[in-house]
Amino acid sequence: MNNMNPHRTRVKICGLTSVDMALHAVKCGADAIGLVFYPPSPRYVEVDLAAQIVAALPAFVSAVGLFVNEDQQVIEDIVKRTNINLLQFHGNECHDYCNSFEYPYIKAIRMLDDIDVVKQRRLYHKSHGLLLDTYKPGVPGGTGETFNWQRVPQELAGDIILAGGLTPANVADAISTVKPYAVDVSGGVESAKGIKDPEKITNFMKGVNSADL
Repeated sequence: MNNMNPHRTRVKICGLTSVDMALHAVKCGADAIGLVFYPPSPRYVEVDLAAQIVAALPAFVSAVGLFVNEDQQVIEDIVKRTNINLLQFHGNECHDYCNSFEYPYIKAIRMLDDIDVVKQRRLYHKSHGLLLDTYKPGVPGGTGETFNWQRVPQELAGDIILAGGLTPANVADAISTVKPYAVDVSGGVESAKGIKDPEKITNFMKGVNSADL
């Protein structure tokens, strides 16, 4: 938490795979760190390491677990072993499935041409927010590509976590355009797939803080 502005944009740095980089993200002002429990991803983190990362986080920083069409019992086991405190469903999970957990969650929505964000918000009304990500066939996330930010309904901006191709260079513009509750970045702060770059994280946070709200 780096200032007292109630309207400031929250930040999640996703795909972290080391304690040191997670703590660097927090030091720079990140409100949440994301841990990817999707084995095909280059950002996949083993459960034991994830538990170490979560244990090292200071107070008031959220630990988010990202899952893609995962078995419910697997998720339950990971939550117990790691103490993550927010679930992120990033696949084709229906609202009944998401609501079957006793944990708070956010739902990722890939921005297909015909997607109705207002309808999705009604459908996942028990979620703690919708994460809007770029649609790319066969890729559940981490595309490195943006979508048309004008497609985000302004009346829902306060419920939106904006993702998809965000970088230190464009995040201020993204925030000024959408005015989302939060932004989520992964590939945009990496030197290579799965390898976070501390300087890019620092510059991303500077971009967030320079946005015109």
